[in-house]
Amino acid sequence: METRYQYTVCHGSGNRFVMLDTVGREDLFQGRGVDFNAWAAQLCASQTPIGGTDGLLVLIRFGGGYAMRMFNPDGSEAEMCGNGIRCAARQARKYTLSDRFCVWSGGREYAMTRERALWPGVETYGAEIPVWLQSPDFGFCNRGEKFVGRIIPSLSPELKFTALSLGNPHITACVEHIDYGLLEELGERVKQLRNEFPSGINVSLFEHRAPQRIFVATYERGAGITASCGTAMTASATAAALLNLVGFGTEMEVCNRGGMVRCLPRRIDGQLITRLTGNATFEHQGTFAADSQNISDITPENRFESEIAAYDAFAASIR
Repeated sequence: METRYQYTVCHGSGNRFVMLDTVGREDLFQGRGVDFNAWAAQLCASQTPIGGTDGLLVLIRFGGGYAMRMFNPDGSEAEMCGNGIRCAARQARKYTLSDRFCVWSGGREYAMTRERALWPGVETYGAEIPVWLQSPDFGFCNRGEKFVGRIIPSLSPELKFTALSLGNPHITACVEHIDYGLLEELGERVKQLRNEFPSGINVSLFEHRAPQRIFVATYERGAGITASCGTAMTASATAAALLNLVGFGTEMEVCNRGGMVRCLPRRIDGQLITRLTGNATFEHQGTFAADSQNISDITPENRFESEIAAYDAFAASIR
């Protein structure tokens, strides 16, 4: 039997999502066998009224707090999403009634804060993201080995990658000029290299454009090339510090085709932690009908015109 559900289309730095808030509506989701993987593939499909979105966010109650689940357009579930978690945090703040709280994702806890607006009218949130330099997802190097500014021969004989885990795995390389055709080739090639990338990986290229500014492009695992990827921007900013392109403790502007965030890489008690600060913009709300697996009758309703205009003005100021 079909039921109607409310959704919100939102974005962080141009990374657009469909978000479902299950808090207080657990009766709608629990016991119905909802297949979020199937829902994500249908909601993000380009031919729908809300098509072209980069993933499905699901806000859930978790213990005494809140958690985000994130599903890619191909239906796979991601451990973490830096742009998505800011949007989820904005929604969770309705319940926490605080400017400082935590949101869980992929079994990890992330400290979130509501921040001073990047631009008038632009809702802004920050996330403290721990960064690891070892991961079982890095099959191209020995377990426990740090991989900073090195070649992965099976992927590219020239590019020097840095491997980082932010809850989800990343490799990123500094280049003079981003070649999007090459980036797509790299992302597709990863899918064939199962020994080197047993869980797949997010691939980024970044340009160092000014002393405290980089520009990042990413092929996201499960999504392809997107306008923005929050954890990829965080990973690239951290890599820039590891490569001595910028200093640790220095906040930098990280730009992409979707806009700009600020990243602050630090070493705290032997742990790499990079603070990601950026927008959490709501575009519109609506409803759809669905059974446990199939979506129908997607109906956009309320548009947040002032928020859209504020972010557009912010993005224009960057360009």
